Amino acid sequence: MRPLSLATRMLWILVLAVVMLTAFIGTAMYVDARDQSHQQAARRTLAAATAIADSPFVVDAARQAATVDPTASLQPYALQVTRDASLDFITIMAPDRTRWTHVNPGQIGGKYIGSVDQALAGHPYTEETSGTLGPSVRTIVPIMDGGKVIGMVSAGVTVSAIEVAIAGRLPALVAIAAVVLALGSLGALAVGRYLSRVTRGYGPEQLGQLFAYYESVLHSVREGVILVDAKGQVVIRNDQASRLLGLPEDDLEEARGYVLRPAPLARNPLPTLRELGIPGSLRELLTSGRTAHDEIHLTGDRVLVVNQEPAVSHEGRRERVLGAVATLRDRTEIEALGTELETMRTLSDALRSQTHEHANRLHTIVSLLELGQTDRALAFATEDLQLSQSLADELVVSVDEPVLAALIMGKAAQANERGVRLDAEATASIAGSGLAPADLVTIVGNLIDNAIDAAASADSPRWVSLEIVEHGADVVIEVADSGPGVSAGDAELVLRYGYSTKPQTGHGRGVGLALVKRSVERLGGTLTVSRREGAVFTVVVPRKEQPA
Repeated sequence: MRPLSLATRMLWILVLAVVMLTAFIGTAMYVDARDQSHQQAARRTLAAATAIADSPFVVDAARQAATVDPTASLQPYALQVTRDASLDFITIMAPDRTRWTHVNPGQIGGKYIGSVDQALAGHPYTEETSGTLGPSVRTIVPIMDGGKVIGMVSAGVTVSAIEVAIAGRLPALVAIAAVVLALGSLGALAVGRYLSRVTRGYGPEQLGQLFAYYESVLHSVREGVILVDAKGQVVIRNDQASRLLGLPEDDLEEARGYVLRPAPLARNPLPTLRELGIPGSLRELLTSGRTAHDEIHLTGDRVLVVNQEPAVSHEGRRERVLGAVATLRDRTEIEALGTELETMRTLSDALRSQTHEHANRLHTIVSLLELGQTDRALAFATEDLQLSQSLADELVVSVDEPVLAALIMGKAAQANERGVRLDAEATASIAGSGLAPADLVTIVGNLIDNAIDAAASADSPRWVSLEIVEHGADVVIEVADSGPGVSAGDAELVLRYGYSTKPQTGHGRGVGLALVKRSVERLGGTLTVSRREGAVFTVVVPRKEQPA
């Protein structure tokens, strides 16, 4: 048997609560009407009995009771007042309870049934008791003569008459109870339908299971998960997302490993993306809520692959966008391997270029020897060796970092193949700067590649210059070219990941300069773009302290 949904359970609970509330209200109103009817009867009987007891006519009759029978004068008077005051009986009696009047003449001369002690003590008294006419609400008032009780007056209304009056109010009470029941039932139905929409017909057990599953997923996945609401506030993030984004983990629940603080339940306001320091491009993506597939975004020291889908709530036929859910994958190590691979590819291309060039020169020397031009062959070989050795010596002396020197020699060969002259000069000690060779390869290699591409697309002369100097405690790397340059409007755009002014070839464009910027910022330096004859990229990074 399928368990009842949360909405159905809440509907029945609310309906039961409305029925109980209606029953309580109806009972309370009935009891209140009954009490008010009794109170009104007590006030009427007290007023009537008091007026009769104070009447001079009644007082005179009571004084003369010892000599003259008061019944003859008081009985008609009592009956008339009973009719005029809409009472059921008025009994006038002697201090010893003997009735002088009664609505039933056969009861005259009998003893009054009820309490008289308070009246004999000189005080009015109201009670509900049974007499000759049945249960009634009655008030007994003493007839006073100079401080002496000479008689008593009892005025009453039977309970049956009071119940008839209450019964006259029952239709109104029933109508009010019916209205309360109807309105309450409609409200319960509306709440039930709303809960059915927002819970999608799940029961509490199923919701508990879903929460347990989602909790396990958030804790166990190796990807970062972050949920942002429509206001740009972070509602959910797991520990992996915090680690990838460099966010504080002190507010992560120790047992769960994620933060889950829906806004209505949060003790503190939810943090925004800006407050958490999410980098610009990633913050823009998360704030936009748009769909994204395998987009690359750079943080301070990581390359992240981001996928994002809008979080949509389906409430009946309506759809409401709650925010966006993004997953983050770390691609830093892959990019590092890619950078190393690119370096090896650069060196291999340089060796290929040099092999191709040396093969041409070797064929020339062999041909000269076959033609008997021994002196010409020797002079050609000597000149070629001196040029190659001169370039190698210049780079080795100028650039004291072997890895960087090898990179520049390879780039020089590549540039020569494309008809571009590469000039390199270093007056700063790279080996003593404390900068990692991998960072230098990333920065210098990508800047030179970008400059060679720009210079190769320009008219002659085609050249690229690399200059490495010291400026105080900083190392300044400047790469300039004779290309078309970068406009002021594109100075920031060319440093963004994925942006390129070159024709798109499917992949690999818009990466190099973004990696340079990320590496420079991680080293605590700056990267600026300016223009001279062509583009000028200037990198300023602080020297690192060398361990003693």
